[in-house]
Amino acid sequence: MALSRIWSAFIVIAVLVAGYLCFVSGDKAIFNRMVTGKADDPIDTVYYQTYGNPQSAGFTADGFNKYITPYGYSPADTLHPATVIITDNKATTGSTSLPVYTYSSIQWHLTHRADGIIETCKSAVTICIGLIGIMALFMGFMSIAEKAGGVQFLSRIIGPFFSRIFPSVPKGHPAFGHMMMNFSANLLNLDNAATPFGIKTMQSLQELNKDKETASDAQIMFLCLHASGLTLVPVTIIAWRSALKAASPTDIFVPCMIATFVATIAALSIVAFRQRINLLQPVILAWVGGLSVIIAGLAVYLRSLDAASMQSFSGLLSNGLILLIFLLIVLGGIYKKIDIFDAFVEGAKGGFEVAVKIIPYLVGILVAVSMLRTSGAFDVVITGIKSIFSVLGTDTRFVDGLPTALIKPLSGSGARGMMIDTMKTLGPDSFAGRLSCILQGSSDTTFYVVAVYYGAVAIKNTRYSISTMLLADLAGIITSIAICYLFFA
Repeated sequence: MALSRIWSAFIVIAVLVAGYLCFVSGDKAIFNRMVTGKADDPIDTVYYQTYGNPQSAGFTADGFNKYITPYGYSPADTLHPATVIITDNKATTGSTSLPVYTYSSIQWHLTHRADGIIETCKSAVTICIGLIGIMALFMGFMSIAEKAGGVQFLSRIIGPFFSRIFPSVPKGHPAFGHMMMNFSANLLNLDNAATPFGIKTMQSLQELNKDKETASDAQIMFLCLHASGLTLVPVTIIAWRSALKAASPTDIFVPCMIATFVATIAALSIVAFRQRINLLQPVILAWVGGLSVIIAGLAVYLRSLDAASMQSFSGLLSNGLILLIFLLIVLGGIYKKIDIFDAFVEGAKGGFEVAVKIIPYLVGILVAVSMLRTSGAFDVVITGIKSIFSVLGTDTRFVDGLPTALIKPLSGSGARGMMIDTMKTLGPDSFAGRLSCILQGSSDTTFYVVAVYYGAVAIKNTRYSISTMLLADLAGIITSIAICYLFFA
């Protein structure tokens, strides 16, 4: 029911905001953008003339120009007369037939281009088609590992820890091995590998679930830990910073690691509180402490490397581990004398079926998110937050990085686009540019995760999963902002 209410709220809010912008603000094209628009549609340039001082809205003159340019606004000149007036006081503009906005009010009329409903439906299916091959491959190898006893072996290794935070799962259950594979893939930033392992985990836990349409305690704990997105090396973020000529592309590495670790601990603590699990048990403390030491040691080592060396090491570690897993699985199958290829094909068929099964769930979530973005609702929220902190007289530099945080639970690609846009607009080494990178690396895409993983096992009642994930996201956001001020202010 929680997901149903949130999904409905997204659509209602998007339509109401779009209706206001269409009939009150005069944006007659907004309905077209919401339904048939594309992210790469050309933007009609609006030429503006400014009066007064933009500091009334927390900008420098140059900063305001940079801020408004991505929305299709450009300063008027002799060849392009102004079509709107922007001022700090409408009384100073005199008599004019042009629309007049203040530096604050103009922000309520700015919207980013994004794919509309039609394009989003196509994208959702494209994502699932791309997922079919990956799912078939990894679930095929997982089938070999299960028949060869490799998953059970992993379950025995991780069992002492997992049996305490998943008390409803029997000791040695294959789900523990699947979880271990999923968390390992996440740690190494291997999203493509993490998804099949995660779905396999949900299927294993579903076998133990008495109410097949309601999320079990174990499923909630697993999914909340997965959605917290604990990652050791944010390779893609570092790559984008390097591409955008950041002075030190790797300077966000440690802040990202700290933020995502805090988000994971927050998720673990919240779910443990709801499920009355004692986290002060020696085994749990030892595993969490050991992981903390490993993360700290890896952080110290990677901080000693330059950007190129770090990316090389990360690629070697992550991709080498995948190949090692494949090798060990095949060798294990040979040792156990099972029909390896037959086991692979059997598992691969399941991967195809799962990828097709999640299409309706993914279409539903992505369309609702698309409507929020194209309606301008996100931009309204960002402008409102900035206005509040401006009135309070606090530092507002962090607000320019918040679009990434607000979109991340809804759309991974949208958040990545916001991160890149922030770095392009304000600079990769600006406070907001760095903060957007840390926010991008602090958590996973909550609603995408809910749609894909619960959709794979046809769970309808997600209980308190979403609220817990969002609270963990909030912990990551607050930590990201605090760490960014600590490291870069």
